[in-house]
Amino acid sequence: MVNYCVYQDRCHAEVEQKMKEFLLIDEAKEEIMLYLLKENFLNEERFTRSYIRGKFYIKHWGRNKIRMNLKQKQISERLIDTCFDEIDEEDYEKMIRKIYENYASRQKGLKEYQKKVKTIKYLMSRGFEYEKINDTFGET
Repeated sequence: MVNYCVYQDRCHAEVEQKMKEFLLIDEAKEEIMLYLLKENFLNEERFTRSYIRGKFYIKHWGRNKIRMNLKQKQISERLIDTCFDEIDEEDYEKMIRKIYENYASRQKGLKEYQKKVKTIKYLMSRGFEYEKINDTFGET
């Protein structure tokens, strides 16, 4: 389990799922979890911050999609909110602009308003907030 946690940051739910595969008794699972926590191999905040950075800067996901995926990993709402400072607000707006321009430029044969609607829907599917998209573009 140490190697599993050292390879990349993990959340409690992932470690528990992995231990289920080993068919361990409950006492052994508890001992392993305590050891991983005590030795700092398992740290929810570090995992959350790393996850947010990776999904935003590498996968280009918006806050909504990141939040939803972290909730699926049983990360608390409070911890998620605390760790969202990993995304710089200026970078967030730049990312929205970049994805918007990229996607819109690939839409051929559409009227301008159709292109805008389709691009906004695409951004929302990537997890960006409608209000933030509108704030970034105003009346584009």
